[in-house]
Parts: sequence; C-alpha cells; structure tokens
Amino acid sequence: MLKALGIFQRATAEHLWRMLRPEDRHDRCTRDTLNALKETDMVRVERRLKSGHQLWVLTETGHKEAKGLLPRNVRISALCKQKYDTKGRPIPGQGYDEHAAAVTLTAAVLTGAGYGTPLSWQTEIAHKLPYGYTQYADLTMRAPDAGVPAMLLEVDRVNEPVDDLVDKLRRYNDWFELLAPKADPNKEMAARYEQLGSKVQQFRLWPHLYPASGREGYVPVAFVFTGKTAEQRESRMQRLEQAAHRYFAEEPYPGWDAGITAVDYHQAVPVVVTELDRITADPAGAAGKVWRRLGREEWQTLGEALDNPDGDRLYLTQWREAKRRREEREAAEREARRPVCTQCGAKFTDEHWQYLLGRGRSWGDRTDELCEPCRDEHFARLEAERAARRQAEEDAAREAAEAEERARKGRGLFGRRR
Repeated sequence: MLKALGIFQRATAEHLWRMLRPEDRHDRCTRDTLNALKETDMVRVERRLKSGHQLWVLTETGHKEAKGLLPRNVRISALCKQKYDTKGRPIPGQGYDEHAAAVTLTAAVLTGAGYGTPLSWQTEIAHKLPYGYTQYADLTMRAPDAGVPAMLLEVDRVNEPVDDLVDKLRRYNDWFELLAPKADPNKEMAARYEQLGSKVQQFRLWPHLYPASGREGYVPVAFVFTGKTAEQRESRMQRLEQAAHRYFAEEPYPGWDAGITAVDYHQAVPVVVTELDRITADPAGAAGKVWRRLGREEWQTLGEALDNPDGDRLYLTQWREAKRRREEREAAEREARRPVCTQCGAKFTDEHWQYLLGRGRSWGDRTDELCEPCRDEHFARLEAERAARRQAEEDAAREAAEAEERARKGRGLFGRRR
C-alpha cells in the first residue's frame, strides 16, 4: 500500500483497491488497511471529494518509509505536506484535480487487468527535446509479461483543443527521431533512404532508454479519454485521427507492382485510444476489446491493437511469394528461349546451352544447332568418313605401288620386256 501511494501520492481507496486487490469485490479491505496505516501515522486523509471518496496521501513518516521500500530506479512522488490556517486547523489540500484522479484510475484499471504491477508505472517522465521543450508523459507503463514492454499514456478529459493532443504526438515523434550520442547521422540517413527501418533504430536514442517492443515502430502512445459525453469523446478521437495521421501512418513497401500490399511501420508511432468508461463497463476491463488503433476501425485487445499483421510478417510472406512467381516466370521465359536441335527436335540441356553461350556462337558451324547426341553422332560420322577416305587412299596407293613393282620386274636388265 505504501509503495503504491509512494508512486501515486494522491489516491482514493477505490483506486488502490483496483490496483492492488482487483480480485476483491469492493474496497473494504483497502480501506481497513489505510485506516490501520493512519493509526501509525503513515497516511492521512487529505480531503473528501465531491464523489464522496476520501483522498489519501502519505505523511512525512509514511513518505520516508515508502522511499525505503521502493526500488532506487522508481521515482517517488513529492511529499504532500499538511497545511494549517492561522487557528491551527488543517486546510483541505487543493493539489488534487480530476485529471490526477483519471491518471491514477487509468493505472489502477490497467494493473487490475494484468498489465504490470504498481511498480510498472511512472508519472511525469520527461522527454527533452533539442529546441528547449520537454514533453512529459502522464504515465509510462512497462508490462513485458503482458506483451507491452513499454507504453506512454496521455489521459485527456476532453477539456483541451485537439491541436494540443496532436502537438504532443508531434513532440513524441520528434523525440523518437533523436539520434543517440555518437551516432553517425550519415549512416542513419543512408539506412532511412534504403528503407531499412529496423536498422534505422540502431542510431536512435529511444532504444537506449526504452526496451524493444518486439514490434515495428516506436514506443506505443495511448490516449485515455474520460469526462464529457460518449459522443464528444468519439468526436474527439475521430478528429485526433484525422489531424495526427502523418505521425502514425505507415509507409508502403517497395514492390506494389509485384503484388506486395504489406506496409512499413518502422518509422511510425503506434497510437491507440480508449475510454475509461469503456474499460470499466467491459467485463474483461482493460484486457477486453476496448482499444482502437488509429488508422483502424475495429475495437481490439491491447495486444491486437499494437500488433502489425500487415507489416513485416506479411511483407516477408508476400516477398517470398513474389520471388517464387518471378523465378517461375523467368524460368518459363528462359525455357521458351532454350534452343532446339534442328535434327531430332530435342531441347538442349543446361550444360550444352551454357557451353555454347560461354564460347560464343561459331557462325557457319551448323553443329551449334545440334544437341549433344546429334552432335556426337555428326562428328562420329565425319570421323568415319575421314577414316574411310584415308583407307581408300591408302589402298589405292598400295595398289599403285604393287602395280609399279610388278611392271618393274617384268622388264629385263636393259629395260626390255622379256
């Protein structure tokens, strides 16, 4: 209890109940625990809200105790000191507002749905930009066991211009594009030009501060809407979707002419929206189909909304299919160009065709138009003909020599015929 109050300085028993004991049917156990801590001067009631709930905060003693209980990497909220009037009477705290309540309730309902623990949350995390502005996230969540290693949340009570929400996305996008210290900007630009989205992130700052999401794109940003009417919230989500399209929109992969319809999310901010009323009304709470990814129409679970089924996985499948079709087409075209033996009509083998292509065509040599068996038969026939001619020539020469010898023997000593 002290840990949760240390992270969220101001909280009601209902908020703590939803966060710490979501399996309970009401907040009685949480209230009893708070009253027990109150007796030991660990917590106190800051004020009573219009809803009738009591707002609990840590005392100075409880603040020190919580600080010792929390891990060093978890930032503890500032102490909310008790104020007194001139007569020594406690002054009800004025530091609480509906936005703070919505922020705490958002963390509570998400934790109750299995997204992390109270220690998974941080409030007002600063994202410093080089042009002098610091973008603070209402909440940062880390729930790797639930498939969400990191997510930034903005709680909106429908009381500020939509342009302000778009500006927040713009600043988050600017921060995601910041280069890490000592990163080579030329290499980052080359990777971006070559559309190597996954390699681009190696040069960025944000992967050094937030864990990899396991999905394409930057750290997800969620807008949680509450207050006003359902129609006003729906209108707000639609206007945000239209105005901020450039920050969450995907890019087409090269190869549309090859039938590739997959899209590249690596340089996009995954933006999801939901409503506190929608979450609390769903039997499954934040684990239900209460999230909508901007750019999509259907309501999904958070994991489904953050997933990219039309991204890298589809691209790899379509690329392999396109490669297979291209290879089949090239093979068919090559087969159509394969020479045919002019003597027997058989197609040339790959080895024979490659041999002829390698040595070049011998113009006037009709053996280039023959397959290997016919060429071998042709050369064998020529060799047989040459052998026959040589044999005939040898026989004729021998017969001529024999005739000359007989003629010489038939003449006498003085050349007279006997």
